Amino acid sequence: MRLALFFAIFLHFPAYSAGKPNLVFFFVDDMGWQDTSVPFHRETTDLNQDYRTPHMEKLAADGIKFTQAYACAICSPSRVSLMTGMNAARHRVTCWTLRKNVSPEGNHPKFRSQNWNLNGLQPTGAGVERSFEAETLPGLLRKAGYRTIHAGKAHFGAKDTPGADPSNLGFDVNIAGSYMGGPGSYHGDRNFSAEWRGGGKIWDIPGLEKYHGQKINLTEAITRESIAAVEQAVADEKPFYLYLSHYAVHAPFEPDRRFIGNYADKDWPKHKKVYASMLESMDRSLGDIRATLKRLGVADQTIIVFMSDNGSPRNNPRNLPLRGHKITGWEGGTRVPLLVHWPQVTKPGTTTDTPVIIEDIFPTFLEMTGTPTPENDGMSFTEVLRNPSTDRSRRPLFWHSPNHYDQPPYSAVRLGDMKLIHWPAKRTVELYDLSSDLGETHDIASKNPERTQFLAKLLTDYLRDETHALMPIDRETGKPVPYPSEILSH
Repeated sequence: MRLALFFAIFLHFPAYSAGKPNLVFFFVDDMGWQDTSVPFHRETTDLNQDYRTPHMEKLAADGIKFTQAYACAICSPSRVSLMTGMNAARHRVTCWTLRKNVSPEGNHPKFRSQNWNLNGLQPTGAGVERSFEAETLPGLLRKAGYRTIHAGKAHFGAKDTPGADPSNLGFDVNIAGSYMGGPGSYHGDRNFSAEWRGGGKIWDIPGLEKYHGQKINLTEAITRESIAAVEQAVADEKPFYLYLSHYAVHAPFEPDRRFIGNYADKDWPKHKKVYASMLESMDRSLGDIRATLKRLGVADQTIIVFMSDNGSPRNNPRNLPLRGHKITGWEGGTRVPLLVHWPQVTKPGTTTDTPVIIEDIFPTFLEMTGTPTPENDGMSFTEVLRNPSTDRSRRPLFWHSPNHYDQPPYSAVRLGDMKLIHWPAKRTVELYDLSSDLGETHDIASKNPERTQFLAKLLTDYLRDETHALMPIDRETGKPVPYPSEILSH
């Protein structure tokens, strides 16, 4: 069956691609699970009715929707997992990065973090302290003959390190990517800089100077440059990987002037109107990219994957019924939208409840392109794309956030519908049945001691023995906090 599928795709593609599909990974920053008119819950929510994302609706109608897709709860860890296929417990870039050798964490009275990799992802051989070196997804695809295009937010490596430049991490083309996790401004007439509000130049977006002084939104400018790069790849008869990683819908919250008028008559707070315009701006970019693929005659040979890097931040409308928000260990921090259209493979308008996590993108793309896959923590989900009812309930998913930035540290494991969260600061574990309690409101650990013990050991074994994960240090004892199973044994 797979051999027949390969030859069918091979014959359909132009000769230059040698059977290799183009890839578009459309990555949105800080977009919550329900921040769209596409319902990812079993029911349509209020936010689904409020927001306008018609191009997401079209992509969902053309492909497959994942209702239980996950990322890390914060940006840099998700991006490093995507690039390397490694879980955050292993790569140890467990919080966001910016300045070299500087942590964004403040001082916690009871805990301190160990030497996590605050300088982020670096190319192999870079020798940068406190960083993770690995061969990256775009680097592997480039070796396989792809034109690799980075557009938008990078946020892989800290300022003044090689990993701050996507060109050092496997990308042939870098559009607007650097060390920062957010833009100074979304407005071209503010030069995409924070100087207008006294924020200095550290947030300045590089490489888009030709748009300075213009009344253009950053999302549109990045889209235009992405389209030009795709046009060049097609003209050069090169299969391409477009990593279109928008700064939107991350702060600062500034309206896209093209769409803010659509919400003028809504009885909403100003922030929600601005945010809605940013979502619609992002969605227009998706439509523009798909229209470009069609115009260039490569739509039928291009795989499109749409995803967000973490949940919505706390100042946005709550992504009910999920609990929590960006950075938290609850579903609101980690559950994200995911859509996939693989021409001739995915069936239009299908839905899957099979859980997947962001490090799974790495082996999935490599398998899709026939590229040799190095050892990693991910699990390709091409089988799910062909058969949405694929059962992976025996495959555990892990999260690890040992930092104390804004939220308390936590670790978690999900197996089947059961999710256990370890809270080191409280010396507790909690257990939730997501099939009946998606909002994580009823801790059932005390009523299910055997299941709790089993999952606590599974998480402990993964953190202690499999990944040798860093744990927060208790200031009073000077030792790492207890693992989940150690808490239960006392």
